[in-house]
Amino acid sequence: MSAPQRFLCTFSHAIPLSSALSTFKPRPFVFLPFAHSNRTLAPSLSSMPRNQRSGAQVARRWKEKGKAEGQLSAAGDAGAAATAAETVTNRLAGMSIGENSGRTAAQGSIAIWKPKSYGTASGGTVTEAENGAGVAASVASPQKSSSSGLSKIFRGNLLESFTVDNSTYTRAQVRATFYPKFENEKSDQEVRTRMIELVSKGLATLEVSLKHSGSLFMYAGHEGGAYAKNSFGNVYTAVGVFVLGRMFREAWGTEASKKQAEFNNFLERNHMCISMELVTAVLGDHGQRPQEDYAVVTAVTELGNGKPKFYSTPEIIAFCRKWRLPTNHVWLFSSRKSATSFFAAYDALCEEGTATSVCKALDEIADISVPGSKDHVKAQGEILEGLVARLVSHDSSSHIERILKEFPPPPADGVALDFGPSLREICAANRSDEKQQIKALLESVGSSFCPDYTDWFGTDAADYHSRNADRSVLSKFLQAHPADYSTKKLQEMVRLMREKRYPAAFKCYHNFHKVDAMSSDSLFYKMVIHVHSDSAFRRYQKELRLKPGLWPLYRGFFVDINLFKANKENAAEISKNNVNEIGNGSSGKDDLADEDANLMVKLKFLTYKLRTFLIRNGLPILFKEGPGAYKAYYLRQMKIWGTSSAKQRELSKMLDEWAVYIRRKCGNRQLSSSSYLSEVEPFLEQFAKRSPQNQALIGSAGNLVRTEDFLAIVDGGQDEEGDLVAEREIALPGSTISVKDTVPKYEGLIVFFPGIPGCAKSALCKELLNAQGELGDDRQVHSLMGDMIKGKYWQKVAEERRKKPTSIMLADKNAPNEEVWKLIEDMCHKTRASAVPVVPESEGTDSNPYSLDALAVFMYRVLQRVNHPGNLDKASPNAGYVLLMFYHLYEGRSRKEFEGDLIERFGSLVKMPLLKSDRNPLPEAVQSILEEGIDLYKLHTKRHGRLESTKGSYGKEWIKWEKQLRETLSGNAQYFNSIQVPFEFAVKQVLEQIRNIAKGDYTPPDSEKRKFGTIVFAALSMPVTEIQGILNKLAQSNPKIDVFLKDKRLENLNRAHLTLAHKRSHGVKAVADYGIYLNKEVPVELTALLFSDKMAAFEACPGSVDGEKIVSKNEWPHVTLWTAEGIAAKEANLLPQLLAEGKANRIDFNPPINISATVNFY
Repeated sequence: MSAPQRFLCTFSHAIPLSSALSTFKPRPFVFLPFAHSNRTLAPSLSSMPRNQRSGAQVARRWKEKGKAEGQLSAAGDAGAAATAAETVTNRLAGMSIGENSGRTAAQGSIAIWKPKSYGTASGGTVTEAENGAGVAASVASPQKSSSSGLSKIFRGNLLESFTVDNSTYTRAQVRATFYPKFENEKSDQEVRTRMIELVSKGLATLEVSLKHSGSLFMYAGHEGGAYAKNSFGNVYTAVGVFVLGRMFREAWGTEASKKQAEFNNFLERNHMCISMELVTAVLGDHGQRPQEDYAVVTAVTELGNGKPKFYSTPEIIAFCRKWRLPTNHVWLFSSRKSATSFFAAYDALCEEGTATSVCKALDEIADISVPGSKDHVKAQGEILEGLVARLVSHDSSSHIERILKEFPPPPADGVALDFGPSLREICAANRSDEKQQIKALLESVGSSFCPDYTDWFGTDAADYHSRNADRSVLSKFLQAHPADYSTKKLQEMVRLMREKRYPAAFKCYHNFHKVDAMSSDSLFYKMVIHVHSDSAFRRYQKELRLKPGLWPLYRGFFVDINLFKANKENAAEISKNNVNEIGNGSSGKDDLADEDANLMVKLKFLTYKLRTFLIRNGLPILFKEGPGAYKAYYLRQMKIWGTSSAKQRELSKMLDEWAVYIRRKCGNRQLSSSSYLSEVEPFLEQFAKRSPQNQALIGSAGNLVRTEDFLAIVDGGQDEEGDLVAEREIALPGSTISVKDTVPKYEGLIVFFPGIPGCAKSALCKELLNAQGELGDDRQVHSLMGDMIKGKYWQKVAEERRKKPTSIMLADKNAPNEEVWKLIEDMCHKTRASAVPVVPESEGTDSNPYSLDALAVFMYRVLQRVNHPGNLDKASPNAGYVLLMFYHLYEGRSRKEFEGDLIERFGSLVKMPLLKSDRNPLPEAVQSILEEGIDLYKLHTKRHGRLESTKGSYGKEWIKWEKQLRETLSGNAQYFNSIQVPFEFAVKQVLEQIRNIAKGDYTPPDSEKRKFGTIVFAALSMPVTEIQGILNKLAQSNPKIDVFLKDKRLENLNRAHLTLAHKRSHGVKAVADYGIYLNKEVPVELTALLFSDKMAAFEACPGSVDGEKIVSKNEWPHVTLWTAEGIAAKEANLLPQLLAEGKANRIDFNPPINISATVNFY
């Protein structure tokens, strides 16, 4: 269905609707065909050989490894605060909206609208009618809906005349959805620990799968529809249908048409949806261009009555093998040893892992390995995006064994057949026109699999209508009685998202599949729930914990809606139906609590992030802001990820070289993000040829697939997955960031305040101005007070930064939200500065970084002010309301999340002491008046948005509350004066922290986030002081040892360890296997001292832990003590050989010397 044949309904809570919209009058519209983005591409096309295009499914094997004695095994069984209140009115039904450019053409009284695309890029905040237009007869669907049926929709405006009363009901059915997006409340390290704990107890199994690099594609049959992440009826879904149809042909051969029709009927009859990772070279570049175009099934969902039911992995394998669909590579870890070894293996490979090395290591470690239908190396390449680890039912291992025996790998009957042009050839032959490209793809699929093009092109009878005619669909859906339980739960979800003003849009379209059933008493629509920001998922997850009956907020969420009138008999029948919980639950949770069942970690590899985040997403910065800003960008990203220092140095040299290379080649013309690999891969290939170290750094290069002639036409560079946007990668959690934040003297510093009025920022800025010499350097310090600046404050700050690039700027204005933080980040990139957030210290609440105690102090301070420059003082009639407004700008994130976000963005955080730790609790009267104000604020904003308190319907209540607030706070003045930290002390603490940051002597506070550096080897770590003490005693008792040690300066010994296994020498698995003993103490016997003129080491024998002997993979377990200058520590391995040759000495210890060591990774 194309955009001109839909009515688009957008309720985006992040965008204010202008009050002027209500004055628009209805206008008829003429809709023209698709608008295209013109591209000039190279003429060459590397067509794939026929046999490669076939993409045969190779029979794969699974294996189960025996369990070692003593090994534990498993038993058999999103957002920033909205900027305006939402306005919903039926008067908007006739509103005319043009393109972004505002261009419209008039023909008499008829306006002509050229839409762009109705799909939306993930992460956007403005919802447009996009992609699609009235299509000429030559592109019409092979099965058109009747003109008489369509005329029912447009004649007389059925929606406008459809009123909601007591006889109005609605039925909603989920048509397609993907797994809920859960954000772990705990750090990744805590999640790992919890996962291992549950696996160790036999309560769960750890399941790990490959993350193929592509786009989400969902298919519910030709009637149910084909969907991308947040849209349908576009090139993404056309490509998805083509790839899925082609895979059926490869699998079933001459029976493909029959099986395709059966599959469509099966999905429709059982109301099911399958979700896939769609991997192609025609939809834009990710980490590596795939060698084949394919899809891998990642979810199978039953969407009948009740909550969507997601199949477990064994059930997915059975389903896919029955229909001969491709499955993903899956590993199961059902023991403590294998689970801990998995995480250790990832840590060892996270900076250099490729598909071959990762799959090999996991195959060796896992208890069960089920290879996927598609070999990642052959189909996509060596560059692996990542792994997904989650907990599943403890009986998954036995379940998957039964499934694999019952459903062997299916044959590929069509692998040798010629199916005609490939996806790439079709796209190449139809480069001039997007709709023609879509049509060619769908026609190639065949009518047995895609008999109806309505979702892409609509029909000829539906060319004229306004896209906004059904703007009231959502409100009528929420007002109508639910006809069943599913509808009731969906209404509950949508109401909550609207009430909380989540950054989400609810886009509604006419359902042309139901056009013949349309009448004045029965209307049919499709609704797309598009979540704009991950913050909505985090906030919704908190609501889930408070209201367990809520349905999860799914990713990729498409719903069919029917609004209808019911007579008394039908209403009585509906009322008899049980609208309480029925139907499906989610598979695989069993005896796991929801909190544990939803534990999941995504583990990405640096070789992928190098290409996508550091190179691709850095292109706009490199071309618009220059190499300096680009260097600051990629260094910040690597620090956020916790990249090892050595790898940072290597990548910095390579990225600097890349920046020079591409700027020289392209000049000021920015490289396209969708085809950036055309330039990157040849550069990386040449870079890799210089040395093995370079090859290991980038993972893989070469064999570039050329896409210039077959890249699908995607309007405006849109990317359905949204990862073409330069987004912030979430840091791998860590307790500290080891790389120190140093502010070079040639750079500037911006000090800003994510606080609330009354937090003493202006007073602090004055003190900092007076203490210029105390910041540790001679840079000029100056301040801009927000209350004294006319116009756009942050624009003024940027101007001052450009004038004084090396100065320290005190931005004396509250910076309460991510929008401001992003401005500051951009300012830092453009003006070569670092930024330091200064925040008042507070415990916070579950949903706000500032506690009520802090809010009360801020209010008390504001109401003590006189003649404040910003007019926010005791004379302000609505001062309390203004403070509440600022307080709620932070709503939706805990203190931990607040501080963690700031540290991730800016690398540092300064805490300004506020309240004494030994203070008395907040007086009951103060707490009561604050809670009353918060309740009143919520009522006011729900009805009036950000309208001033005195102008709304709660004006009298606000006046009364403001008066009571002043009386209550002034009545507790003594309390407030007693609980605050002395201001002089606070200033001293802030000065010291800023000075440390400027000097580089700074470690960020614990944000509950841990970074995982790559692991090179496992070892037994020993206390250096004990080793030195042992050497001193030996020297005193043995003259020969004393003579040897005299000039060796062993007091400088800074580390003592016994290597257990090294990644290069013994392999990843050998190192990872020690993960089960991590941080455990091990007794060690030192049995002899071996030394030569170039090195010395203790011979050592590790003991046991929990009854298991710790065995070193080294032939000669030892602790290196000393090596001569220029001699590597690993050369100590040669001491036994030198002893045999008479070139070394040995002194035995009888009895052996005992020492305690700890298992660690390095």
